[in-house]
Amino acid sequence: MTLEQLRIFIAVAEKQHVTQAAGELNLTQSATSAAIAALEARYDIKLFDRIGRGIVLTQTGRDFLIEARAVLARARAAEQVLNDLAGLKRGSLAIAASQTVANYWLPGRLQAFHAAYPGVDLKVTIANTELVARAVAQGSADLGFVEGEVDEASLSAKKIDGDTLIVVVGARHPWVDRKKIAAKDLLTTDWVLREPGSGTRSMFESALRHSGIKLSDLQIALELPSNEAVRTAVETGDTATAISDLVVAPSLAAKTLHRVRFELPRRAFYVLRHRERHASRIEQALLKSFMG
Repeated sequence: MTLEQLRIFIAVAEKQHVTQAAGELNLTQSATSAAIAALEARYDIKLFDRIGRGIVLTQTGRDFLIEARAVLARARAAEQVLNDLAGLKRGSLAIAASQTVANYWLPGRLQAFHAAYPGVDLKVTIANTELVARAVAQGSADLGFVEGEVDEASLSAKKIDGDTLIVVVGARHPWVDRKKIAAKDLLTTDWVLREPGSGTRSMFESALRHSGIKLSDLQIALELPSNEAVRTAVETGDTATAISDLVVAPSLAAKTLHRVRFELPRRAFYVLRHRERHASRIEQALLKSFMG
């Protein structure tokens, strides 16, 4: 059974006339009759009684007409969905993002995208870089946004605008009045850092290696699972941390945190997607809006 056969059946049923239905459908009378005959033969039923020169629906035909109309209505609805999806009038996108990106970089951009495409449902989950990469690799997220490099063969990683990692201390820390510190000074204070697997921690560890220091050389007092927890711990104590400038901008302005001049590289963020999965129009539109 095809949608075309259903359309022909409905037209004949409504017109109760093969020739008139054929004209409406722009088909020949023989093609229209053949479609009805094929349905009746395929299911060994009678849809129409031939009475004189006319036709009328059998009871089976009347029952089937209800279902046929419902099927075509669903087909039209499905077609409209595809049209809407193609035009970005509706749809959904699952995004996974690491904490710094999700809390400080993504919100404004997602809001702008939603204003442009209000029918698109954006579902966002937050995790560390390692878990975001896993979500994209496993298919539970269409796109991933992270602040750390990812080594996963199944994923492509494209650089996008990022942030700067900086060293900050609380107001009671002895480094507050220091204009600059050297690499050896990093070994003389307690640190509050993000948990293993976070992009911020990985970036800091890489920067330390370039200065000849291993992360294990530091006096790590606390490892915490969120930027906000790290920021608060440093604000209320006499420890140091390496953290995104996006995260601590309000604290620096309020002078509850102080930046210590130790050069750390600017870092890119990365957008992750599975190499073998189709990039939907929604994905393409979202990334285009982010790239400017």
